[in-house]
Amino acid sequence: MKCLFAIMLLFVIIGCRDRLEKIKPVFERITESVYASGYVKSNHQYDVFPAVNGILKKRLVKEGDIVRQNDAILQLSSVTAQLQAKSADIAAKNAAQAANFRRLDELRLLIDQAKIKMDQDALQLRRQQNLWSQQIGSRNELEQRELSWKTSHDNYDAACLRYAELERTLKYDEQQALNDLKISRSRTSDYTVRSEYSGRVYNILIEEGEMVNTQQPVAVIGDTASFLLELQVDEYDIALIQPGQKIIVAMDSYRGQIFEASVTQVRPYMHERSKTFTVEACFLKPPPILYPNLTCEANIITADRSGALTIPRSCLLDGNFVLLTNNRRRKISTGLMDYERVEVLSGLTIDDVVLKPMP
Repeated sequence: MKCLFAIMLLFVIIGCRDRLEKIKPVFERITESVYASGYVKSNHQYDVFPAVNGILKKRLVKEGDIVRQNDAILQLSSVTAQLQAKSADIAAKNAAQAANFRRLDELRLLIDQAKIKMDQDALQLRRQQNLWSQQIGSRNELEQRELSWKTSHDNYDAACLRYAELERTLKYDEQQALNDLKISRSRTSDYTVRSEYSGRVYNILIEEGEMVNTQQPVAVIGDTASFLLELQVDEYDIALIQPGQKIIVAMDSYRGQIFEASVTQVRPYMHERSKTFTVEACFLKPPPILYPNLTCEANIITADRSGALTIPRSCLLDGNFVLLTNNRRRKISTGLMDYERVEVLSGLTIDDVVLKPMP
């Protein structure tokens, strides 16, 4: 009975082996690639942020319009800012030295009067000194003349100092008022949102009458004809990516078509949540029509070899073994690998036959 069971088991093994598909290695071209997903982005695409908080008064452009650098695209309500600018303008005019000439003239008049008094006292002092040298007059009269001249001289110096101080104060007040006016006018201009670059308005994110703030983008502007790809690559594969590598791109908006691109930049920063790196690429021959945020899938070719000896990946057992027709396992050394085939570096020849395991 045991002998009969062993014979039947042997026939089953032989029968199963005969039903396994026999595969011969072939020489062919094989490429190794890294998968990435991402989206299309307009070159120089950026989100427009307002410089101040406010309420959108008017949309000056519509989506799809072409704008130049510094063109106005949105107008925010700026009544308060305009009133503040007018007040600053009035203050600047009032603080101007030309508006305070009477105060300066008044001090000039006091200086002139002090100068005349000082000169008169100096003349009287010299006369008294001459009389004293001739022993005419009293010592008390001489001292009074000296005191009068010193007092008038001090009054003259004080008048000059008051004039210089007033002039300095007026200049400071005028400059400060002008600076306040510039700041106020700048704030008023901030209520007009302008484009930082020339390009196309792809999206306006708010409606008239809505509140905007400096933390919320209000529009999206980008280049009109130049587009790039922004791809996300897993950290496991990022070490294989280098600028200049060829990319095969597929897009949902162009089903059944394949486009070629090239890696232009690998941003050296990993996104902590997704554990991915951002890779930028440019189309070698772009599709006829593109829009920002179109999704795409890509294979970044990291290696390419012609005339490689390959077998199907499904023939591999435990990573680097194959099953021969004599039911023996042989260890092989593998190289490049794509989704279907694997390169055999050693362990097999073109004349060998391997068995493909049943799924």
